[in-house]
Amino acid sequence: MTIYDHIRTNRRRTWLLMFLFVIFVAGVVELIALALGGGYIAGIIALILAGLFVTISYYSASSLVLGISRAKEVKHDENPDLYHIVENLCIGSGLPMPKIYIIEDTAPNAFATGRDPQHATVVVTSGLLQKLDKLELEGVIAHELSHIGNYDVRLMTLVVVLVGLVALLADFMLLFTWFGAGRRPSNRGHGEGMAGAIILVAAVAAAILAPLAAQLIKLAISRSREYLADASAALLTRYPEGLARALEKIAADTEPLEVANKATAHLYIVNPLKGHKSWANNLFSTHPPIEERVRRLRAM
Repeated sequence: MTIYDHIRTNRRRTWLLMFLFVIFVAGVVELIALALGGGYIAGIIALILAGLFVTISYYSASSLVLGISRAKEVKHDENPDLYHIVENLCIGSGLPMPKIYIIEDTAPNAFATGRDPQHATVVVTSGLLQKLDKLELEGVIAHELSHIGNYDVRLMTLVVVLVGLVALLADFMLLFTWFGAGRRPSNRGHGEGMAGAIILVAAVAAAILAPLAAQLIKLAISRSREYLADASAALLTRYPEGLARALEKIAADTEPLEVANKATAHLYIVNPLKGHKSWANNLFSTHPPIEERVRRLRAM
């Protein structure tokens, strides 16, 4: 399979998952609205409010992530070598120059954020600059620029916001049910009462299972975009081995990244949360196995 085949396959798979995710969120909102007795009009209003929530979160997500990560912006004179690597790769990819931030941490890692190429940021740790050679660093930067060029930064921001929305809706539904919503006496007939009870049970089940399902969809999209960014980076640098070696070095480094958490882990090129390997961890991993990513790169 060529680099171009990898890119086409991953793009189709990701947009299919994203389409299903949006349908899933809309279905959960409508089901909860029906269970609370609001009908279809209430569901439409809830979807509009959800859209406002998504929009506000989308525009504030990048600055929030940079703040959580304690990343500091660097200019050309502060680190000209890093600046020139990013600049040269941007010229090769046709992307505008992003802002460059550094996290002062000896654990090697990197990520990109921003809603589009014109508002993008590449973030690296000081450990990445210390522990990788130039070709390996170019591979990592090319990977992050590929996330920007492929609009992964926009896609994953939306996905994370949608996952958060599903969690909020689920908590609201369970809280409302706990205080007796839907169990009040009514003058409805037996058939209508049975239908209402079925809708309520379905909504409660959705409230319990939806956050898990949303998380699994998010992880599937995240893993797909990592494969796509790897392939795009290899195409940009014309040297897949550089990124392959960088991934092996970053994964082999046992030092945890102190500023990383479960909310931001999916952004990094390699999962920064160093945990034990198990079936459950693999299922809920934000990244594909390093061995598989390296194998695909070396097969290109």
